[in-house]
Amino acid sequence: QVQLVESGGELVQAGGSLRLSCAASGRTFNPSIMGWFRQAPGREREFVAAIGWSGGSGGAKYYVDSMKSRFTISRDNAKNTVYLQMNSLKPEDTAVYYCAASSTNSVRYHFTSSSEYGDWGQGTQVTVSS
Repeated sequence: QVQLVESGGELVQAGGSLRLSCAASGRTFNPSIMGWFRQAPGREREFVAAIGWSGGSGGAKYYVDSMKSRFTISRDNAKNTVYLQMNSLKPEDTAVYYCAASSTNSVRYHFTSSSEYGDWGQGTQVTVSS
């Protein structure tokens, strides 16, 4: 069993910054990739960023091109925590942000697909006001 707990979401004004955290626990926690997704009201869950956690993935980082200049994913293996630093936030960034872990062999080729991730957190709400 793997537990993922997100934190850091809150109401922020446009142009502001937030850092989301995802703390993982569980004896079986050994993902190949950790990812962040988001889901806005009435929209499908979408990929935001991912980072290699161990093994051959190393510390490779993956982003949606439209967010790459504003968002940064990072990790602290000692704390089993992954972060998402979000700068220059826009109202369209408003969503519930989810942390996810994948241990599949194929995730490195399909890291944007939510179906590759088997463990999910409960989400943290980010609201950006204009």
